[in-house]
Amino acid sequence: MTTAAHPVFDADTLRRGVEADTSAPLVSLYADDAELRIVDRNTQPSHPRVLHGRDEIAALLDDVYSRDMTHTLEACVVQGDHAAYCESCRYADGVRVLSESVLTLRNGRITEQVTIQAWDE
Repeated sequence: MTTAAHPVFDADTLRRGVEADTSAPLVSLYADDAELRIVDRNTQPSHPRVLHGRDEIAALLDDVYSRDMTHTLEACVVQGDHAAYCESCRYADGVRVLSESVLTLRNGRITEQVTIQAWDE
């Protein structure tokens, strides 16, 4: 009897997703039932922006990756079914964004993500 292999989630896989030119590689890392919570200046901890499911997450990421900006994975730690990473982004006009994320993984896919982000003002 054979078992189905689960996708491997590691720092290199995440780097390829984050630093890609399109959102597709990053979207593929999410489970169908994933949840993403975003905390920033506009969506503070008591009322975070919450996206449910890969389709809602993909819509957000499609918008982000359609912008003229670069994405860099600064650091990543993966341990068992959890991961954490730092991403820095730069718009063409020089505006920078820094985000920190904590992930819960299941079978090599992201099931939960909490992201805190700060923008240049």
